[in-house]
Amino acid sequence: MRLALDEAELAVRGGDVPVGAVVLAADGTTVLGVGHNEREATGDPTAHAEVLAIRRAAAELGGAARWGSPQALGSGETSGQGGGGRRAGEWRLSGCTLVVTLEPCTMCAGAIVQSRVDRVVYGARDEKAGAAGSLWDVVRDRRLNHRPEVIEGVLAEECARLLTDFFRAR
Repeated sequence: MRLALDEAELAVRGGDVPVGAVVLAADGTTVLGVGHNEREATGDPTAHAEVLAIRRAAAELGGAARWGSPQALGSGETSGQGGGGRRAGEWRLSGCTLVVTLEPCTMCAGAIVQSRVDRVVYGARDEKAGAAGSLWDVVRDRRLNHRPEVIEGVLAEECARLLTDFFRAR
């Protein structure tokens, strides 16, 4: 969560709401992808911390071949760059943990389910837009094909304080 908080601080510098996210590999220590809100910086309404961290983690697991030559994409060979034996183009984040400073919204919850993240750890609850247990519980909806474990409240006060300070300053 400390790494996610560091990412959240970067969002403030870009004029964005301070939310940071980190995707950890199954070993719980290897960082596969990081992100912070970049909506204001990029003009992209989907540039939430979680979505960016998930995209970067999937790219890391798929290795350079995922974005590389057409031959690599069609060959079925494994990537030698961070893929851990996964095939080029692999997008599933099975075994991974997403750590985020704020409870994911519905868009991010959908991305979490679709990416097959096994575990979501978040800090502050979002009573207005949270979709991992407070307002909605998209990530654990029994009608969906994948339901990650959710651990809430990790460094909650510190995560909430960062958001409160940001909005008070505005």
